[in-house]
Amino acid sequence: MDFSRNGRIYLAELIGTFALTFIGAGSIANGGQAALVGIAFAHGLAIMTMIYALGHISGIHINPAITVGLLVGGKIKLPDAIAYIIAQVVGATLAGFALLVIFPDPAKAAFLGTPTLGAGVSVTTGIFLEAIMTFFLVLTVWGAAVDGRTAGPAVGLAIGMVVTMDILMGGPITGAAMNPARAIGPAIASGHLDNALVYWIGPLLGGAVAGWLYSQFFQKKA
Repeated sequence: MDFSRNGRIYLAELIGTFALTFIGAGSIANGGQAALVGIAFAHGLAIMTMIYALGHISGIHINPAITVGLLVGGKIKLPDAIAYIIAQVVGATLAGFALLVIFPDPAKAAFLGTPTLGAGVSVTTGIFLEAIMTFFLVLTVWGAAVDGRTAGPAVGLAIGMVVTMDILMGGPITGAAMNPARAIGPAIASGHLDNALVYWIGPLLGGAVAGWLYSQFFQKKA
């Protein structure tokens, strides 16, 4: 099938977000077979793989927070950003329902890997931590991929590893989503929408701050 340029871009975003959500959330939904380190690497490796597979098509944002960070920094226009985010949410939601086929009892499968707040963690704390972790992620995307003066061919590794390190720290506290699409896809499929706003407000805030900061103070000027 002959897709238009934009069609290919949005399809790449859909597939990339599907892969991240299916593998990442699936590593949690599989009954605890993967410990925290395994879950962290499942997410990081999925992102790294998709960057190398499809990054040349769409840039592989596969995360509304990254798209918003690029929008704030002037690297993408608003209509394109909206289309990216729609593709990401659709991809993540399809992954959530694919996981539902594999794990038909969501309550016994950690609600298909939906991120949740740890015991005693408040909504405010969750938003704060998600914002900080996403800040690191989007800052790395800018430095390694957008600016391009540091990571070079290792861009996928750099971005995959920042996700891994964030999950190793924040996984037990908030689930370390750093990605509204990754969070909402399994939540919709499992019907577990508790504290869903944490995973939109925190990541979008952190991504916007990182995009503004890098574009204003660190971006190489023409």
